[in-house]
Amino acid sequence: MLRGKIVVVGAGFVGSTTAYTIMLDGFFREIVLIDVNKDKADGDALDMAHGTSFLKPVSVYSGDWKDCADADIVVITAGVNQKVGETRIDLLKRNTEIFKSIVENVMKYAPTDVILLTVTNPVDILTYVTYKLSGLPKQQIIGSGTVLDTSRLKYLISKHTGIDARYCHTYIIGEHGDSEVAAWSITNIAGMSMKSFFEHYGKCTDEDLQAMYSEVKNSAYEIIQKKGATYYAIATAVARIVECISGGENSVLTISSVLNGEYGIEDISLSVPTQVSGYGVERILDVPFNEIELQGLRSSAKTLKDSLKSIGF
Repeated sequence: MLRGKIVVVGAGFVGSTTAYTIMLDGFFREIVLIDVNKDKADGDALDMAHGTSFLKPVSVYSGDWKDCADADIVVITAGVNQKVGETRIDLLKRNTEIFKSIVENVMKYAPTDVILLTVTNPVDILTYVTYKLSGLPKQQIIGSGTVLDTSRLKYLISKHTGIDARYCHTYIIGEHGDSEVAAWSITNIAGMSMKSFFEHYGKCTDEDLQAMYSEVKNSAYEIIQKKGATYYAIATAVARIVECISGGENSVLTISSVLNGEYGIEDISLSVPTQVSGYGVERILDVPFNEIELQGLRSSAKTLKDSLKSIGF
């Protein structure tokens, strides 16, 4: 199912970089930017449009809510920024109120088969909030989840092993945040477990694994402290998600989606390996994580549910 039009709500660092990355990759015929700061959206769209002669044909422009009427995907990046020292959960109440207005306006115009992709943090909670507010089937509600976290872990494994990150196979599951879980039990390189690989090709201790996990979990905090915001890597992660949807790839990504009994978890959005198709969530895969990882995943779900209760969801 090829897609033709994508709307990006929010022209901040993440939204504008995401729109630009999607434009470069040539997935869509139309890219629309919507922001409360109309001048910012206008400026970004015009700046991008000036480079379209070097790319596949694409129309990039700023718009308003009515431009969601024939959108295939709406990416929501709008919200208040994470402050230095602030956890993703601290953002919850502020961004939930913003999302109530956004989702209501999107759904006034969007078609019934639209896919809503949430990127704003805390992304798992806001993905669930979007599901509840939109009234759409859960298959059409996606969060960027731990797609970026998984990429960060692959990058670190690549640094440690010298193997191309694309061939380091692993997952970060659960919350995109402090309770996320590294799935070491199924991590492999060329079909070899981490233990087996390092028996033949080097050394990796439990301390090394813990250091990688800690660096993944704290990466955003470090980047925010150094430059104020993260946006390049998350933009590439979102572009990868929409590429899977636009091309109907049936690729497996750790997007955030609403679970309904999988892994013993009900009625919450978090990240596990998921088959992503042209219709959104095609299937949540039953991956044989070990018992410690499953306990961590369920603990992550409880953390998210407790936060949702605090705002009445």
